[in-house]
Amino acid sequence: MRRLALLFEIGRHETLTAAADALKYSPSAVSQQLKVLEQEVGLALVERSGRQVRLTAAGQLLAAHAEQMIARLLVAEEDVRAIGQLGHGRLRMATFRSAGESLLIDAITYFRGHYPAIQISVVEGEPEEYMASLRRHELDLALTYDYDGLDGQLDEGLVREVICSEPILVAVPSGRHYERQPLRLADLAQEKWIASTPTNAVHRFTERACAQAGFTPRVVMHTDDYHIAQELVARGMGVTFLPEMSARSHHRGVDVHRLSDVTLSRRIHATYRTGGDRVAVVAAIRDVLIALGAP
Repeated sequence: MRRLALLFEIGRHETLTAAADALKYSPSAVSQQLKVLEQEVGLALVERSGRQVRLTAAGQLLAAHAEQMIARLLVAEEDVRAIGQLGHGRLRMATFRSAGESLLIDAITYFRGHYPAIQISVVEGEPEEYMASLRRHELDLALTYDYDGLDGQLDEGLVREVICSEPILVAVPSGRHYERQPLRLADLAQEKWIASTPTNAVHRFTERACAQAGFTPRVVMHTDDYHIAQELVARGMGVTFLPEMSARSHHRGVDVHRLSDVTLSRRIHATYRTGGDRVAVVAAIRDVLIALGAP
């Protein structure tokens, strides 16, 4: 890289002496390093005319690449210096919808107030959609979840920390009166059910949860959007499970109940690459999320 930087300066100044001054080298050192570079490349990189030197076609091409590489090195140097600081930098996150519109919004609001120079970007989807981006270093931290009985394997090279645990409730059409209060899951054995789609990691949850109460659910519709699920419930299409976080703004045509005969929960995690918590900005947002998720 030093020899490439040297070639770039020769192209800018068109004399070995001026290039040497720019790099704080002696003219003889510049001449020697240029000779080594030409031997490495196997082509002449400069043409001499008296004290003037001009880059050959090969020299011009290599100098153009050198300029880009030097710029990238400068950016890398700034990024490395920023790792231990929160004065500037970027934070790239991913979230699923129910956590994004509550927990993550609160975390970003707090974080922005304390570290306004950090550039924050967020993508929304399902963990199975964005975890590949986390592994490819396109994200710094992702919010993930697991449900009772559906604790999937974590990929090697990733770390997850529990932010919070929340109960799973059940949503039924408003005005539906059940004999038992509080409501038991077993009381819903004859209801139609709305469950997650087969491509979603939560797909098997409804079946497994109902099995605890001794029945197989009659699933009539599938959706991964809790807002759509609530609308379907409000219109009398069925009943559905609803994490407490999603129930905070439940549909006016829906009643939400805690269950008395089974205990069901969902855990939300901050997931990042191994060693990611040594990056100041990742450690900071993780700590904010955990603090907000505390009981």
